[in-house]
Amino acid sequence: MSILHTVNKSPFQKNDLTSCLAHANDDDAVLMIEDGVYGAIKGTQAASQIAAAGATVFVLGVDLAARGISEDKVADGVSVVGYDGFVKLAAEHHAVNSWL
Repeated sequence: MSILHTVNKSPFQKNDLTSCLAHANDDDAVLMIEDGVYGAIKGTQAASQIAAAGATVFVLGVDLAARGISEDKVADGVSVVGYDGFVKLAAEHHAVNSWL
């Protein structure tokens, strides 16, 4: 049973992204939203953890833009999605788990 994990806290304030990536299975997806998008920035420790993760990782583009982060700053292995992509991910997975 696949799960969509959403992470909304900055990895520079909480360890939710680290915990999420450690618990996510290969068929799961991780979506960084709100301040969680800071985890998608190239060259950070979070980006290294994402590269080693088995799950597919996404970031919400509108939340990147709201924080002044351009898509060219997004780490390799992270796909940018819009709200329609968020809905599609939620529909494709059996459950949604929010890391709060």
